[in-house]
Amino acid sequence: MLEIKNLQAAVDGKQILKGVNLTINAGEVHAIMGPNGSGKSTLSYVLSGRDGYEITEGDILYKGESIVEQSPDERAASGMFLAFQYPLEIPGVPTMTFLRTALNAQRRARGEKELDAVKFLKLVRGKAKELQIKEEMLKRPLNVGFSGGEKKRNEVLQMSLFEPTLAILDETDSGLDIDALKIVSDGVNMLRSPERAMLVITHYQRLLDYIVPDQVHVLADGQIVRSGGKELAKELEDSGYGAIVPNAA
Repeated sequence: MLEIKNLQAAVDGKQILKGVNLTINAGEVHAIMGPNGSGKSTLSYVLSGRDGYEITEGDILYKGESIVEQSPDERAASGMFLAFQYPLEIPGVPTMTFLRTALNAQRRARGEKELDAVKFLKLVRGKAKELQIKEEMLKRPLNVGFSGGEKKRNEVLQMSLFEPTLAILDETDSGLDIDALKIVSDGVNMLRSPERAMLVITHYQRLLDYIVPDQVHVLADGQIVRSGGKELAKELEDSGYGAIVPNAA
């Protein structure tokens, strides 16, 4: 599904990623952990095609094709989804309007028929109920005045609607209390599928108690320095990054 080859990337001329190699197959969930400043969020932004993140060497293969020249819109239309650490607020745009516009834009790009208002409303209500999202929240401006848990539930709702084949979750557990964490994690787990791959980026092992990964990778100073099974996350929780990464924050 995803193959990253010697990926190197810079921001404002500063090299952040220094040779990342990673393969994620369909049906797998991989976790990226690492200390502050290791390049975790940079990796997610580079994968999604965000402006300002320059690939200086290497390649990203998605479904067997290089995507380094593709725009963020093209990557999204092909089935890639990024859940942000800090979801953006868009005053004046109702959440329901945003969701329908974004979903139909993707359907058009894929040559699929757009959903009319009735079909879309039925779909989004069903998905929202699963995530304990009240319809009143869908009428409010996107993420404006939302709590941390509401913002993250809204991100998972978007993912559920868009049905990506590759989901990248950038510190989805950030700012969540234990109840919100469980709701969000349950929503993510409902989307696990043999046809879908997931990359979960997190600081803490607690998220991985709920979203259990197939593989865990430690990113430090722009490179993956260690990989292992789900037990590696527990090891990091017990011993900290210092046992693996010298001078880890």
